[in-house]
Amino acid sequence: MKNLSNTLIRPHVTEKATMSAERSVYVFEVDPKATKKDINKAFVEKYKVTPIRINTVTIPAKNVFVRGKRGKKSGYKKVYMYLAKGQKLEN
Repeated sequence: MKNLSNTLIRPHVTEKATMSAERSVYVFEVDPKATKKDINKAFVEKYKVTPIRINTVTIPAKNVFVRGKRGKKSGYKKVYMYLAKGQKLEN
């Protein structure tokens, strides 16, 4: 991956992710082809903070049935960024 600006797509904002941010664990949606090294470089470049641990999770696509219509919910990749105790991300 050469272009690091497209690696971190957006923060994954859910109730669970917001609660984990209080413990210095931040959740982001990332490019599905990105590796942990790419994600780490992009994160450090953008936020100027080095994570102590990175966990990635690939969420598979799912078939859904809503209001009588069949559809497909697209999958994505998310990453959990663990920061040192007391560190916070500044927006």
